[in-house]
Amino acid sequence: MPEVRIDDHADASQERLEDATRLLREYLAGLGLKQSAQRDAILRIFLATRGHLSTEELHRLVKEHDATIGYTTVYRALKLFAECGLAAEVEFHDGVIRYEHRLNRRNHHHMVCTVCGDSVEFFSPEVEAIEHSIGEQFGYATTRHSFQIYGTCHACQIKQKEKSSAS
Repeated sequence: MPEVRIDDHADASQERLEDATRLLREYLAGLGLKQSAQRDAILRIFLATRGHLSTEELHRLVKEHDATIGYTTVYRALKLFAECGLAAEVEFHDGVIRYEHRLNRRNHHHMVCTVCGDSVEFFSPEVEAIEHSIGEQFGYATTRHSFQIYGTCHACQIKQKEKSSAS
């Protein structure tokens, strides 16, 4: 399971949470959908997290507040959050799609251990510059990107060396 992410900004203020709710409502209206109390609850709980959450993990958190909200409702809400820019999908070595909220966050990247699943978040102005350069080259006004590096963390490297030297 990837470690808790490192936020570089303070927790979201009530004003920022209201902005997120307004953004979602505008997006839903554009799709001809209405905001519901269940979506509001899911959004509030999701935005209060700091981790990379699978649908199952968020569903467990949501059920602690409202046992009537089903898995499918959480799944659909997360998809809508991602579509409107409030969430980002991240996929690590295990193939499970997880979500992290984008409220109060700058773009960041992940280094993921393919042995234990540990992850490290990092910020890179160089990667940001490449994104903008490539966007300009192809006439895009870039808004975000996804960048994961996969490898073996230091602790797993040591374990692998110990295991191979014991053989």
